[in-house]
Amino acid sequence: MYNKTQMPSLCINATLRKEHPRKMKARILVIEDEIAINDLLCMNLEVTGYETVSCLDGNEASDTIRQDHNFQCALVDIMLPGKDGYALLPELKRFGIPVIFLTAKADLSSKVKGLKEGAEDYIVKPFEMLEVMVRLEKVLERHGSTQEQLQIDDVIIDTVSHTVTKNGEEIYLKPMEYNCLMMFVKSPNKALSREQLLSGLWGVEFEGETRTVDAHVGRIRKKLGWQDKIKTIPRIGYRLEVEL
Repeated sequence: MYNKTQMPSLCINATLRKEHPRKMKARILVIEDEIAINDLLCMNLEVTGYETVSCLDGNEASDTIRQDHNFQCALVDIMLPGKDGYALLPELKRFGIPVIFLTAKADLSSKVKGLKEGAEDYIVKPFEMLEVMVRLEKVLERHGSTQEQLQIDDVIIDTVSHTVTKNGEEIYLKPMEYNCLMMFVKSPNKALSREQLLSGLWGVEFEGETRTVDAHVGRIRKKLGWQDKIKTIPRIGYRLEVEL
């Protein structure tokens, strides 16, 4: 059973910008039989600008795919009532829907089977929502279905040009500042440790001082006026706080 205490909290007021009507929201099919995890995935996806459709068993998912196969990606549990994830994989591939497996099956043979049969990625439970969002974004990039813009209050983030504007005025962020900002945006209302931020920005081999993270966060706060939005969590790190 998935440990609900490990689930990240929500949410962020992030949407696709209306100024780009030709760029449709990416539609994500969530196939997961545990309601709490299904809801968690859908809520996180929706608040970051995706449209979701959820199914709680394999047979329901199979019927959904036949009736509506306009999805840019599917997040699929393997151990499902009815048809399992492996059985759904060829049906999803038939309509060109990329698949990311989200499963408790952590053994190597299951991973190899899933990837060899055509899954784009394989994520083992319990997972971090930040990891899911990043991997989903990479799959969508490979298939040309990424979101172009996210909006948080008066701040707009263009994920294609890597530019940030506030009240219509462009705010210059250095590459590492932009990457740091995106880590917060992809994990709203969740505390990120300095070590997590270091690892995400410089890789697991980076052995720099955590003060480097503090400096980047300080500059982001100042440039975006987010002194009250990015909270310091004592002895842990930082959290981007946004209202539901």
